[in-house]
Amino acid sequence: MQKIIRNILRRAPENILPPSTISHTHDERAVTRTADPLLYPDLKNLTLKSSSMVPSFYSWLHKVSPAFPVDANKIKILSQPADFYSLLLKKCSSAKQRIVFSSLYLGTGELEQALIETIRQQMINMQGHLKVTFLFDYCRGSRGTVNSRSMVAPLLQQQSNLAQVSLYHSAVLRGLLRWILPQRFNEVVGLQHMKIYIFDDCLIISGANLSHDYFTNRQDRYVVIEDCPELANFYSNLIFKVCEFSFQLLPNGSTTLHSTWPPECHPYLGDKNKFVKAARERVMSAMVPTFSGAEADIKNIGADTWVFPLIQMGQLRIQQDSEVTARLFEQSPPSSKIHLATGYFNLPKQYIDSILSKSQAQFTILTAHPTVAKEFFHKCYKLGHQDRVHIKEYIQDGWTYHGKGLWMTLPGQQNPSLTLIGSPNFGSRSLDRDLETQLAVVTSNPDLQRRLAEERERLYSKGALVTKSVFMQEDRLVPLWVYCISKVFRRLF
Repeated sequence: MQKIIRNILRRAPENILPPSTISHTHDERAVTRTADPLLYPDLKNLTLKSSSMVPSFYSWLHKVSPAFPVDANKIKILSQPADFYSLLLKKCSSAKQRIVFSSLYLGTGELEQALIETIRQQMINMQGHLKVTFLFDYCRGSRGTVNSRSMVAPLLQQQSNLAQVSLYHSAVLRGLLRWILPQRFNEVVGLQHMKIYIFDDCLIISGANLSHDYFTNRQDRYVVIEDCPELANFYSNLIFKVCEFSFQLLPNGSTTLHSTWPPECHPYLGDKNKFVKAARERVMSAMVPTFSGAEADIKNIGADTWVFPLIQMGQLRIQQDSEVTARLFEQSPPSSKIHLATGYFNLPKQYIDSILSKSQAQFTILTAHPTVAKEFFHKCYKLGHQDRVHIKEYIQDGWTYHGKGLWMTLPGQQNPSLTLIGSPNFGSRSLDRDLETQLAVVTSNPDLQRRLAEERERLYSKGALVTKSVFMQEDRLVPLWVYCISKVFRRLF
């Protein structure tokens, strides 16, 4: 085990930041920033070649989400699952105060054991100063006898005062439904799906889970933001709020309610409406906008890159992320380009209508398997959008695809000025059933825009254009019974 850890850490980059940025102090960075013309079109000397309405395209984000200015040089985009795993190990072995993980589940193989062992050893090294928090889904984390719960049990048994493990349980899974649905099938009701990994003041946001495939040959996206204490605090607080209405894992393997959670709001034994109301209030208490309504102060900060956390928890009646996503689709100006990626193509009617009936952008959609996109594909042809909307199939031998997100390029621009990165798959369950979050990263920094374009091209270069002939291939023909079942249950996926 120790040999595995040492070999991986040896491959991890010594520092993910360009050397020229390491010695800068906070004050030095502040005086060199200039206000972002993409967010504030009233500023003088705009250099964008597009019309005057395009630079203001993102300004409304400040009114619907907390806003955090960040240094573009401190944003790192990883490209490989192995890089993601190596960085997780490296950060765990150097964390001083906090490690906060939010994931669907933790796998049970050697790589996952090495990760937990690294955390355990660092907790010992820090002699009581390092606190560790895990948030998993109750059903997925409890699947089988060896599972996420058993994997983290040693931490609770040895460091119960410093380790916390919370298991979110959907309030919809209750009564007869909870009794009759077996493992795996009970996960369709609703899950904890947020993928956030925090180490002190460093944050990694991804769509990747903590398991072997996601560390080796399952392609996803990974964005690292260093030295972002306010953003790390925001997400830590959000995760802690979700932990409050989740079950707490005890050292003996049993679970109990959080000490602050009222028994009458039990996830599946209490009143469902009371649970939803109380849980929603706690999440919303963490969503207090940091800069909304104070645009003068925002301009004075003068950052060229901003990040906006977006939350989607449909069962708690929180639809912030889907409303922002639909607005990006619908208000995209003519000649803008949107690249949309998802591992599971199941666009809800809301997004289909936005793309085909309200948007003026050029769309290129990357997905794992185009068969499920057949209905959408033919609808594009029926409405005459086949030249505006294209679908690509990700193909890489020996790999699977799980990446999701969005890149938006405005008219007159060569590279994206906005990306969405996080856990949502842009499907029905992302909107209605699961706990999701992603970041909207808006930047006018040329280097970051270039790196976003490079990330997009790395993924899309493995995409094959989907044409009508693809759906006629023998291995792409869907039996009628499968099609009928998918139509009935599509909102579960």
